[in-house]
Amino acid sequence: MRKTGSHFLASRSSAQIADAFRAACREEIEAPKPGNVHVFASGHNMEAAHFLTSADVSAGPISASGVSVGTRVLAAVEASFAAVGMNTNLGIILLCAPLTAAAERRGDLHRALADVLAGLDREDAAHVFRAIALASPGGLGDAERYDVRKPADIDLMEAMREAAPRDRIAYQYASNFDDIFVTGFASLEEAKEAEINPPLRAVNVYLSFLSRFPDTHIFRKFGAAAAAAVQQEAGEILPLFKARPHDCLTELLAFDARLKARGLNPGTSADLTVATLFADRLRNGLPIRRNDG
Repeated sequence: MRKTGSHFLASRSSAQIADAFRAACREEIEAPKPGNVHVFASGHNMEAAHFLTSADVSAGPISASGVSVGTRVLAAVEASFAAVGMNTNLGIILLCAPLTAAAERRGDLHRALADVLAGLDREDAAHVFRAIALASPGGLGDAERYDVRKPADIDLMEAMREAAPRDRIAYQYASNFDDIFVTGFASLEEAKEAEINPPLRAVNVYLSFLSRFPDTHIFRKFGAAAAAAVQQEAGEILPLFKARPHDCLTELLAFDARLKARGLNPGTSADLTVATLFADRLRNGLPIRRNDG
């Protein structure tokens, strides 16, 4: 059981973790996140229903009890791809699979996560490489070392450290999910204190990520200048959202339309947002909203 003022928790069951995963994915897709797919607007040849379906079918594999991180990732990506026929949630799965493994352990979630990451091996890398190759995310390209289309000859942590300078999801592995547990949680707590309710609190998290560093999904596909420009625009709208979060939909959707007209999708920031919402549920004893299902 949780101790007062602490995040020391008992281990969580697979069903609890799966429910928390679905709820986090649903909350994120209900939020009007500029440039990304949400219930207010489709984009990039994808619709909100694709993401909700993907969340539903991947929740079971990602929360399977006692299996490795790599096994979770590959099974969840295969289930999602079979259901919707496209890459909707590779980044989400890569971030949430280690969190689910950590949540099965007793004690502090962040410390448990560090132990999970330290134990990643070559078999994990082989499964994750297969998952990435199947999803074939935009801007994947070819790597001089540790190409995911080739057999893995290193452990997963070494591969993630190699990719960390160019990929913010890989950076989470290399930093013990620093962005989630620092930037993500701080922006989420800020939203809670300001009485910004779900799903709008996810917008605060999303814009905080997007304004803090260039989105690496945009960077890979369109280059540094495009990523920096979006970062600057996010930094301009974030104070406006904070000033009137419940009366900012017009501005958010206008920013959304501008980004989508240019084909710009801050997918990494959206993935980090889901992981933040998911980790928050895990660290706080899996609180579930009434409309989370």
